[in-house]
Amino acid sequence: MRVSLRWRLALAYGALLSVAAAILLAVAVIVADQTVAATPGLPPDTQVEVVTADGATVTVSAAAVQEALRDQARDAILRTGGLAFGFVVLAGSAASYLVAGRVLSPVSELTVIARRLSTATLAQRISYSGPRDELADLAGAFDEMVRRLDAAFAGQQRFAANASHELRTPLTLIRTEVDVALSDPNASVDELRTSAEIVREATIRADALVESLLLLARSEAEAQQGMLSRRESVDLADLVPGALAAVGSETTERDLSVESSLAPAGTVGDPELLSRLVGNLVENGVRHNTDGGALSVGTGRSGGRVWLVVSNSGPVFEQAELADLLTPFRRGGAGRSGVRGVGLGLSIVRAVVAAHHGTVDLIALPEGGMEVRITLPAGGAARL
Repeated sequence: MRVSLRWRLALAYGALLSVAAAILLAVAVIVADQTVAATPGLPPDTQVEVVTADGATVTVSAAAVQEALRDQARDAILRTGGLAFGFVVLAGSAASYLVAGRVLSPVSELTVIARRLSTATLAQRISYSGPRDELADLAGAFDEMVRRLDAAFAGQQRFAANASHELRTPLTLIRTEVDVALSDPNASVDELRTSAEIVREATIRADALVESLLLLARSEAEAQQGMLSRRESVDLADLVPGALAAVGSETTERDLSVESSLAPAGTVGDPELLSRLVGNLVENGVRHNTDGGALSVGTGRSGGRVWLVVSNSGPVFEQAELADLLTPFRRGGAGRSGVRGVGLGLSIVRAVVAAHHGTVDLIALPEGGMEVRITLPAGGAARL
């Protein structure tokens, strides 16, 4: 049988009140006995004539009279006290039931809202306005949990919509090229080869998008869990040459000047994620640069933190614009639109940095372009 918490509290309070009332009644009886015993009287062997209820006269001892008085006082207290005991217990239990209902009303409201919650009603809150007690803490924690769920669902829906949009372009292109090739039985080898190259480029783009989505999901999951699946000593300075070599042909083609100042920057973390972090920043600095521009990469250590700084020339940004670049599929205005990439580079950087308990700062440079500064816990001091 299910008994509500309200009834259990009322019964518990009633039981405590019954024990307290019983103790008080017992104390009253003891005090009455002692009071009667301490009342001055005749010597115990003294004979006293007592008139009974029917008018007869009876001779008894003074001790018997005193004992009769004690019994009468005890009986009177027990009768009166018993009635008071029952009234106090019933009234106290009823009051306990009402008070418990009022105290537990936020919990009932929380239960109703929790049962009603769905992805369409996550905007609801308890907004408890009572005393600042444990129930207020519970209601506040519940509201905060729902707020985070609301933000997570909104972000998930936005992310899914953006991912669907980004995948639709290469898939549509592939289908169009295949349909054109199949609809023309007289297509030449050169035409078919051209279509195949277009399809290949589209599949490469789709594959890169899926790989980036998986890496972003993994990084965000590890950031939310607060721990990494792999923990090894990694020096950020050792990762920079490989990242620069990967974009070497592109820097030569665009005539970019590359400078690097690499001091030891040892940390503890996932080598694959950190390598992708450095690679994304370097690729970002090259692809969103201007022809004949500059790219600078630096690493170092300061106190208990290590840092990585990548700066590049490019269009002039407002500082307020840069926060959007850390959001998936945001490329930051006309200066960055149309550039090769899927719009997940800096989002992956943000997630990897969060997973390693670091910070990322984007700074707009007055002469154009931007600087990305990453700080992470130094090796041996990372809380992973």
